[in-house]
Amino acid sequence: MGRLAGKRAIVTGAGSGIGRASALRFAQEGARVLAVDRSADAVEETAAMVRAEGGDAIAMAADAGDEGSVKAYVARALEAFGGLDAVYANAGISGGDVPLFEQDVSLWTEILRVNLIGPFLAIKHAGRHMVEQGRGAIVCTASVAGLRSNAGGSPYSASKAGVISLVQTAANSMWGSGVRINAVCPGLIETGMTKPVFEYARARGSEDKLGQLNPLRRYGLPHEIAAMAAFLASDDASYVNGQAIAVDGGLTSTLPFAKRLR
Repeated sequence: MGRLAGKRAIVTGAGSGIGRASALRFAQEGARVLAVDRSADAVEETAAMVRAEGGDAIAMAADAGDEGSVKAYVARALEAFGGLDAVYANAGISGGDVPLFEQDVSLWTEILRVNLIGPFLAIKHAGRHMVEQGRGAIVCTASVAGLRSNAGGSPYSASKAGVISLVQTAANSMWGSGVRINAVCPGLIETGMTKPVFEYARARGSEDKLGQLNPLRRYGLPHEIAAMAAFLASDDASYVNGQAIAVDGGLTSTLPFAKRLR
């Protein structure tokens, strides 16, 4: 039996990268999964991958930063599964590498809408049901960029710092409810969002330099974040609440310099 056996879960941003890996991992651990992404084709592919492994998943196209869409995907999960035990609010965008003085309000607004308001809406609408049933787990994707500078652009980093504060304040807002809220803070992970970084490094023949600032001296993969998300969504994490956990090879454990053994 997996650690999520019998659980009913939602994973957003499930069309690729960390979200897809998490939908697969949640299902492998025994959960019934509603996979959500704004790309209908991509999320249908994820659900098909889950089912091909013998898991239980349905797909839904939705905008994670739109309140009507969030209400709709929560309602869909409740209708399809008869309840809701876990939500992984993972959907996010990077906003690209725009110099500070060239950024405009529309860029900031869109990044905050998806990356910060999206998790807030997931907590608001899924959390209300979980409070009524007296249990539940919500996991949000933050980032090491929300903990330290130089890991992302200003709007992206600010949005992820906001997610970290959101899970702390929301966890305390649900005092005594039995609902847990935590965040995962990925380091450098190879996903569609970081594709330009990896393509640039490979074109220069310098892929071996990626991830060298952390003690493990490598970059991470989506399944490594999915494993932490599955843990936090499970009863194995029953005493973990209001936390932002870095999964970054140790990057945030030290000052940003590369220690040389020789």
